[in-house]
Amino acid sequence: MSKNKDKTNVMRILDQKKITYISHNYESTGAISGVEVAQALNQDPDMVFKTLVTVGKSKANYVFVVPVKKELDLKKAARAVGEKSIEMIKSKELLPLTGYIHGGCSPIGMKKQFVTTIDQSAADCERIIFSGGKIGYQVEMSLSDLEKVIPFQLADIAE
Repeated sequence: MSKNKDKTNVMRILDQKKITYISHNYESTGAISGVEVAQALNQDPDMVFKTLVTVGKSKANYVFVVPVKKELDLKKAARAVGEKSIEMIKSKELLPLTGYIHGGCSPIGMKKQFVTTIDQSAADCERIIFSGGKIGYQVEMSLSDLEKVIPFQLADIAE
């Protein structure tokens, strides 16, 4: 459990489910990009992931979690979820859809549980780090613990 006094909704959900995690805070560093966040946390960028929300041709929404050094391959991502095509949602649609703002979007604690796909490179990591649901906050945990909180699949979705 985190000893951090500043709890985000993500951390409260993890605490409630008694899931072990490490919280990281980079608030005062001014880090913006995922790679800058990894540097601010002094962590390997291969284990730091970003959460991206998309919409498919069917109008269904999907969540993809990819390493911060890589980009989401829209074709591979569409194949992974059985869509003809997908595209990123517009920034202004993120908050009403997920409850999160750009830069603070986490796969845990969204308003609705969307189909979630994590890049298969995460399987090579003992633990991954992703947004704690608020800019400046990250959580670190194993995929096996994450699986106790949200359903997800692993697929080759990054380029």
